[in-house]
Amino acid sequence: MGLLKEFKDFVMRGNVLDLAVAVVIGAAFTAIVSSLVEHIITPLLLAPALKAANLQDIDKLSWGAVKYGSFLSATIKFLIIAFILFLLVKFFKSLEKKKVPAATEPTTTEKLLTEIRDELKKRPA
Repeated sequence: MGLLKEFKDFVMRGNVLDLAVAVVIGAAFTAIVSSLVEHIITPLLLAPALKAANLQDIDKLSWGAVKYGSFLSATIKFLIIAFILFLLVKFFKSLEKKKVPAATEPTTTEKLLTEIRDELKKRPA
């Protein structure tokens, strides 16, 4: 029974649950970015290049036996995801800066306690 309790404690720790949520959200986010690249960016931005190569799908781009279209698509997806994560991290860091309370002046009680502490330090032991 001890092993099951340890496993339950491990799974229920905050870090494991946070990681599980992040993985699920990441998978959903990947689907959104994939759709963005395949259905919006590729047709709008890469359409002229694809037409010049007589292709309709970026994944079919190749140079001899080298099929670089899939790599190009994956690279575009990675750059979009990295940029969006950069923006999210930057946004949350700006929120943290706003939460830092300004230094406040010590209260009368705190000043008095500080003076008492300093006087006690001066006394010989």
